[in-house]
Amino acid sequence: MDLRVVVGANIRAVREARGVPQDELAHIAEIHTTYLSGIENGKRNISLRVLERLAAALAVTEAELVRRKDR
Repeated sequence: MDLRVVVGANIRAVREARGVPQDELAHIAEIHTTYLSGIENGKRNISLRVLERLAAALAVTEAELVRRKDR
């Protein structure tokens, strides 16, 4: 599976588990809501800096966001 899809699915899963709306996470991570939507849908390549900001906003490690669940 494409790593973009894995990262996006992991971000969405953590966000939803915490009950955080997409627009709130985007605001906290200082990215546009449309950009976050593209990330969660596996359509966007993100920089490591954006990965760091999303991990911090979700209070998880960056590794948790890139981890493939099947391994």
